[in-house]
Amino acid sequence: MALVISEIKLYELLKAKIGEKEAEAFIEILEQKVENKLQEKTNVFAIKEDLAKIEGKLLSTIGEAKVDIIKWLIATAITIVAVIISFARLSH
Repeated sequence: MALVISEIKLYELLKAKIGEKEAEAFIEILEQKVENKLQEKTNVFAIKEDLAKIEGKLLSTIGEAKVDIIKWLIATAITIVAVIISFARLSH
């Protein structure tokens, strides 16, 4: 709301100095510049949706890594047990 009031005040000041059409054109250019700067800042900084996407991908990747680790642990345990059984049979 304050921005709208400021724009109206600026428009009125400019209208008195440079004319109605020129004041409107200046305000439109100014609004476009502000919008462009805001868009640039939005593109640079992460927003909540971006962070949620990253978090989702990270959790998915961690879950996949856990599954892979468990598979390798089971395969390693089976291999160790097989080696122990083989040595036990050879020693008898």
